[in-house]
Amino acid sequence: MSPDRVAGDFVRRPGWGMLDPVDFREADRLLADARALLDEHGSVRAQAAHALDALRRDLARAGLEAVPVSRLKDVTDGRLRVGTLEKAGYTTVRQVLETTPYQLQLLPGIGARTAGQIHAAARQIEQAAAEAASLRLDVDEPDHHTTELVIALHRLVNVGPELPRALDAARDLAGRLEPLLAEARPARSRLRMALTLPRRRRRAREAVAAIEELLAGFGERLLLTQVTTDLLRPAARDFEAWADFESRSPEYFGLLAEMAGEPIGREQGLLPDDLAAKVAAQPLDDRHRRVSLRGYQAFGARFALAQERVIIGDEMGLGKSIEAIAALAHLRAGGETHFLVACPASVLINWVREIETRSTLGAYPLHGPDRLAALREWTRVGGVAVVTLDGLHRLEPGTTSGAEGLPEVGMLVVDEAHYVKNPETRRSRAVAAWCGRARRVLFLTGTPMENRVEEFRTLIGYLRPELAAGLRSSDVVAGAQAFRKAVAPVYLRRNQQDVLSELPERVEADEWVEFSGADFEAYRRAVTAGNFMAMRRAAYAEPATSAKLKRLLELVEDAEANGLKVVVFSYFRAVLAAVGDALDGRTHGPLSGDLAAARRQQVVDDFSAAAGHAVLLSQVQAGGVGLNLQAASVVILCEPQVKPSMETQAAGRAHRMGQVRRVQVHRLLSVDSVDQRMLDILRRKSKLFDAYARRSDLAESSGDAVDVSEQSLARQVVEEEQRRLLPS
Repeated sequence: MSPDRVAGDFVRRPGWGMLDPVDFREADRLLADARALLDEHGSVRAQAAHALDALRRDLARAGLEAVPVSRLKDVTDGRLRVGTLEKAGYTTVRQVLETTPYQLQLLPGIGARTAGQIHAAARQIEQAAAEAASLRLDVDEPDHHTTELVIALHRLVNVGPELPRALDAARDLAGRLEPLLAEARPARSRLRMALTLPRRRRRAREAVAAIEELLAGFGERLLLTQVTTDLLRPAARDFEAWADFESRSPEYFGLLAEMAGEPIGREQGLLPDDLAAKVAAQPLDDRHRRVSLRGYQAFGARFALAQERVIIGDEMGLGKSIEAIAALAHLRAGGETHFLVACPASVLINWVREIETRSTLGAYPLHGPDRLAALREWTRVGGVAVVTLDGLHRLEPGTTSGAEGLPEVGMLVVDEAHYVKNPETRRSRAVAAWCGRARRVLFLTGTPMENRVEEFRTLIGYLRPELAAGLRSSDVVAGAQAFRKAVAPVYLRRNQQDVLSELPERVEADEWVEFSGADFEAYRRAVTAGNFMAMRRAAYAEPATSAKLKRLLELVEDAEANGLKVVVFSYFRAVLAAVGDALDGRTHGPLSGDLAAARRQQVVDDFSAAAGHAVLLSQVQAGGVGLNLQAASVVILCEPQVKPSMETQAAGRAHRMGQVRRVQVHRLLSVDSVDQRMLDILRRKSKLFDAYARRSDLAESSGDAVDVSEQSLARQVVEEEQRRLLPS
């Protein structure tokens, strides 16, 4: 009988140290799956890298058109004489690159060796220019290389956030299983085992035991299969890849930044080298995270973990909440179970959604009628409790739901921390009390602090009183660099222009809020009456308590602190009037349909010419078409529109050629309302949505070709809300 036949017939017997053939086949399959995933990922990654290199070369060549040929001497420390090149009409490095060494050799006084040196020096400059090039992917004017890159990135992005975990599992499995299978090879056959030397037989038995243990404990089989399947899907067509890029460009640029490499200087702001090194060495476990991080975001999370009690003051739009969630996820992997986020009421729902979407952690809103039930559940099972800044005092010792008996908090996160700059307010006292209880505290604020030393000293005092006491006003007077050096152990700030140089001009964010009591009553009345338009306006029915209006004012305040211009769009004049009143009339406009074209342009010109921050109000129908608003870099949509193309056109007034800042588009949305129903219905119209998302001549020329009719959507929304709120 052959050894192979023996291997197929045996059964496990005590003392033999044999592995069942089924287990060997399972081990072989697992190893093959791991290799397949790693090989396919490597292939797709190589395609993306090839396209990236080609794009960088294009950008470098374009830039070298302005680099004089005399710079070739700098590469060779002046040893290369380029006078002959200049006399022959070569004025730029690009011209040299587009000439072969043989052609250079034909010039008088240039031999083969010199021609080779000239060309090598030009290639060296080209390589440096390619590495330094800022990458931009222009969806309006895609070329061959950018399209190739987007298609390659599409395959990686569409695998989803589980790709890093799958790759880690595959590498770990292959690294452990491959040598074990090699060591256990004699155990595949009783005959081979019998003929093996005792020492080798012992190692084989030990390898068999290790394989059995590995197979029993490996729980990522399905993950490897799913991720490999996703990577093996056919490449998307160009318009599909570009449409997907438009809908979630941050994921593409995050991956692109990882591949291209981000200079550490950008990530670390102005931290001193020793502190930057400490932060860079801080581990960051991603087991409980479901989002890929940009390099600067990972650095921010590490900063919070390494320094334990800090302020991250990144400019608005850089994803401070993601940095906080990454830190919480790391701590959860290390055994911490309970975390607390305190934030303004206007962003509480956003925090809950972000936590649940970006991590495996449970989120419990300690707000509203179910607050106590959520508190008990969070205390029992752990996760992230999210409480409003004004409601945090309810968790203080001595209150009904006080801190006695509450679990230890692994990290306290305080969003919009500049709201607690006045130590005399109740919310500030509550934050101070919790800062005393928690070992790790992370303050988030997008408001610059360099010129507000007293407020900043107050915030630092919550975290590190000794540092606050030593913070001198002279550090501020000496300039931002001196200031940041003084507060470096506790403060990290990065600006968009420093870390997002290759990002597209437009970043979109949905701002979810809950109805206030008065607004909900107005909404319920509108639902009862079946009045679709009144339902859409109800979130602003009582301006004094409107959650949407409160969030809008916060966004305007952030923009003002950063010197940015804002355009506020709404379908309704009454909503714009409420916004104007809330801003005390410090606005331009509103632009409306009955405003003459010349007057409309004058309003826009006055807004554009205003120094620094300014706010323009506009009906989305009037300002969304025919006007250039590139002076604005923040766009706020007060409610979702029936026609998505109307939102796109409105945002496009600011997001256009001539824009020098990245445009942030904020859409204000109410939970469990007409807003959510409209979005749900529009998303269910998947074919129309896909046609809208993709750029096509038809979609660009006629929004009606892809939009749901107002009448049908209004009828469906009203009927759904009446069934939900007015049960028979």
